[in-house]
Amino acid sequence: MQLVMTPELLIEAYKQGLFPMAYSGKSTYIHWLCPEERGQLPIEELHISKSLKKTVLNNIKRGGPYRITINKSFERVMRECAAAREDRPETWINEVIIEVYCALHKHGQAHSIEVWEGEQLVGGIYGVSLGGAFFGESMFSRKSNTSKIALVHLCARLWKAGYLIFDTQFVNDHLLQFGAYEVSHCDYIENLNAVLKKQTDFMLSGAQGLNEATLVREYFEMRKKHLYGEN
Repeated sequence: MQLVMTPELLIEAYKQGLFPMAYSGKSTYIHWLCPEERGQLPIEELHISKSLKKTVLNNIKRGGPYRITINKSFERVMRECAAAREDRPETWINEVIIEVYCALHKHGQAHSIEVWEGEQLVGGIYGVSLGGAFFGESMFSRKSNTSKIALVHLCARLWKAGYLIFDTQFVNDHLLQFGAYEVSHCDYIENLNAVLKKQTDFMLSGAQGLNEATLVREYFEMRKKHLYGEN
């Protein structure tokens, strides 16, 4: 007998190191995974290539061609992540998962970063926030580098809000370029338990006058000082 997935069950599962996947987009069956090695991304030390840094900074300097929003189209981002592609004809995101994560979003526990070109959604990323941990679920690109742009904006936000864990579940070739690494399940649970009660505000509601451009500039300024010792 399969458990009925609810937002409450999902949050409890995350606390135990579990996460759900569907067998396919059309399947109604959900299976729960708990990897022996858990993928993580460094928030402050995200590996950002010179070309990506230039793309991100030029975009905020010129005010385009891309516009970045937060939580504007959560369900659309999920459905874009679930869409079939040439390199991935099937997906693990089914309607049950979309419904439950959208409910989490309405409760303020799941968030999305959107990248727009005009009125067209061309990139994005979404995930779940729990204490001082953010669980990245999936991302997509309709234009070159747009998911990478979303990832940089997300890490800037996680840094500013005081998150300490950026969980990616697994490590793959795509994530390795950003410095993804693995920790054992035991270490992961220990680290997770240490941050679950941490107060974080993904929306940065207390930072008046802080827009995406300022946020990203501050993030790169922090990296310049703390990672590279530059003033």
